[in-house]
Amino acid sequence: MQVNLKENMDKKNQKEIFLHPGQFYFAGTGTQIGTLLGSCIAICLWHPVLKIGGMCHFVMPTASDPKVTGLDGRYAEDAMEMFHQSVRMKNSAMKEYQALIYGGGNMMNVSTKAEEDTIGMRNAGVAMELLMADQVAIMVVDVGENWARRISFNVATGEVKVIKQEQKIHLTTRKLND
Repeated sequence: MQVNLKENMDKKNQKEIFLHPGQFYFAGTGTQIGTLLGSCIAICLWHPVLKIGGMCHFVMPTASDPKVTGLDGRYAEDAMEMFHQSVRMKNSAMKEYQALIYGGGNMMNVSTKAEEDTIGMRNAGVAMELLMADQVAIMVVDVGENWARRISFNVATGEVKVIKQEQKIHLTTRKLND
């Protein structure tokens, strides 16, 4: 899936990339990758020796239409395959990387559902399963709750800054006149 990324250079001559849902980016030092998450998941994958890594921003665990061809970063399994391809291009192995997982919020604050039944928790669960299957060390899991997260991943250091913002959704209903 070809995507247009917002790319800027900051004052420190560092490339800044902002990912939208379904996008993926993999780079070396001098890159800051950010995104805004609700129920979606971002996986930050970082190689502590080579100082390379990337981020995906996926929306759903799997594609609902199996007829879709090609990789689609909106889905966890495809996003993980994008990581596999990037890691192979850097002549490294998935088990050499560290992972940080963010997002998976219950953005609709649905209290009648079991916590593990929300789309956010299903997304978080599949992210952990896929990483564990590849023997990737999961260093941080910051998922769930009822707020959005804005994250910024510094590929040179592996550090992620997180800003959490509580969601306040007010629904009003009005009786319609007959």
